[in-house]
Amino acid sequence: MNNSIEIKELSLSIEGRSILENISFGLGEIEIACLLGPSGCGKTSLLRCIAGFEKLNHGEVSIKGVIMNNPNHYIPVEQRNIGMVFQDYVLFPHMDVRKNITFGIADLKPFRIKERLDELIELFGLEAHADKYPHQLSGGQQQRVALARAMAPRPRVLLLDEPFASLDIELRESLARELRSILKQDSVATIMVTHNQLEAFAMADIIGVMANGKLMQWDTPFDLYHEPKTLDVANFIGEGTFVKGEIINQTDVKTDIGNIKGHIPHNYDSGEKVQVLIRPDDILHDDDSKLTALVKEKEFRGPQFLYTLEMKNGLFLQSLVPSHHDHAINEPIGIKMAIDHLVVFPDIGE
Repeated sequence: MNNSIEIKELSLSIEGRSILENISFGLGEIEIACLLGPSGCGKTSLLRCIAGFEKLNHGEVSIKGVIMNNPNHYIPVEQRNIGMVFQDYVLFPHMDVRKNITFGIADLKPFRIKERLDELIELFGLEAHADKYPHQLSGGQQQRVALARAMAPRPRVLLLDEPFASLDIELRESLARELRSILKQDSVATIMVTHNQLEAFAMADIIGVMANGKLMQWDTPFDLYHEPKTLDVANFIGEGTFVKGEIINQTDVKTDIGNIKGHIPHNYDSGEKVQVLIRPDDILHDDDSKLTALVKEKEFRGPQFLYTLEMKNGLFLQSLVPSHHDHAINEPIGIKMAIDHLVVFPDIGE
């Protein structure tokens, strides 16, 4: 598969301060990627490098096989045919939805403009709002118009910087799923910046986890969750607790909460000290189990409770439990481990 975007050993420094360090990845022609990480990790700076707003100290950015920038070569932003939507997107208040969407394709022949406009109006479900002005639209509708405007010229790639940040949580997730379907229909490679894991999981074929200007892992959402490459990635993705353990063999680990069975993905020696990641979905509520824990905190999530449990040895774990099991704080409940795939890292001590 050919890559729409190719990043090779990209590094960026501003006023002597390292912003990005030795980043490399490729994105396929119709793939959607999310750059995920905490504020200040460099994800927006990386997006700006791809767009052409920053000049590189080292490395290379290529789009559709054409070098866009390296330390000795630079193609201006306006010549890259990139669609962009930023967090502070602005619609033209004096233009209706139709004119906002077609602003960037006004030089096309009229029938081509109408053809593309009709296509985008339908894709984004804006048929009932095409004659409205921005102030007459909801936040979600305005966001759809901004996205349609960015996609109108059929860009080589689409870059999105926290595009749902101003929307409420429920609308963010539904619009993320909707946008993924639209991008796939329109066959446009996309990179989106977010710090919201649920948005990233809803949108992305590939997720890049960033920290301190480095790309820690570039992988599918499934593999990020089940096979994090580092402790930092494991801590950032999802919820969970690390438990100290000792390798017995390739399917058994001895821990403070008992022996845990499961497939260990890497070769560890018998007796080696490790840390085992226990996620909330690894611990099941079982009234018949001899292993018990006290409910110390509970968070209602509709179909489930997220319980924080205290084991007899003082260790705290989390468990997702169907919400019809509504237990009181400090009530003991039976639990059992149900771990199919172990996430294990060497224990390097405190």
